[in-house]
Amino acid sequence: MARILAVADEVVEQLWTDRVFQYADVDLIVAAGDLPFDYLEHLADALDKPLVFVPGNHDLDLSGYSNVRGLWTKAGVPVRWPGPAGAVNADERVVDVAGLRIAGLGGSIRYNKGPNQWTERQQARRARRVSRLAGWRRLRDGRGVDVLLTHSPPLDCGDEPDAPHRGFECLRGLVSRLQPSFMLHGHIHPHGHPRPDRALGTTRVINVVPQKVLDISGGRDET
Repeated sequence: MARILAVADEVVEQLWTDRVFQYADVDLIVAAGDLPFDYLEHLADALDKPLVFVPGNHDLDLSGYSNVRGLWTKAGVPVRWPGPAGAVNADERVVDVAGLRIAGLGGSIRYNKGPNQWTERQQARRARRVSRLAGWRRLRDGRGVDVLLTHSPPLDCGDEPDAPHRGFECLRGLVSRLQPSFMLHGHIHPHGHPRPDRALGTTRVINVVPQKVLDISGGRDET
C-alpha cells in the first residue's frame, strides 16, 4: 500500500509553509499538470519523496528531451532540463515508482496553438503507445497498471462542455485496456463545487485539483 499526495492546477498556499509536513507520511507525490515547477520541486524537497508528473496545457513543452546517465540532451545537444529537478516525467510512459506502476498521458484537447495540446487523433495515437508499453511490461512481469495519471479527464466523465475543458474520448479506451485501479486527472477546476469521483468499469476516476491524499495498493498481479 502506497500513500500518495496528488496535486494539480492550483497552488495550495499553505503547502509553501511548515504545514506541508502534515504530509510527511506520504510515499510519493504525483502531479497532474499546470503547476509551477518550483512549487513541485518544493514539495518533493520538503517531503523528501519522489515526484511523478505529467505536463498540462499551461506547462512548458518538455518533449524531445533525453536523459542518459544524468546528462540531458535535446536533438543530441547538451541542454538544461527545464522541468522540475529530480522529477519523473511520465508523459507517454509507464514508470514504476514507490511500488506503483503508473502510466501517464499529459496535455489537453487542442483549442489554440499553445504547448501540450492535442487533437483527439493525436492523443489517441499517444494513448496507443502507452497501451503498448504497459502490455510489454505486463508480459515481462505479470503486473498491470495501478494508476493512470493524466492532465485531462475522459470525455463525458468529469469534463466540461466548453472547448478547452472537453475530455478525450480515447482515454475511455485506454482505461478499458489498462484497467487501472485509479485514474487521476486535473484540468477541471472545482470553483468551490465538489467534484465527485466517477467510475469507468472498475477504475475510480478522481479529479485531484488542488490536492488529494490517497492510499493505493501496488503490484497488481494479472497473471
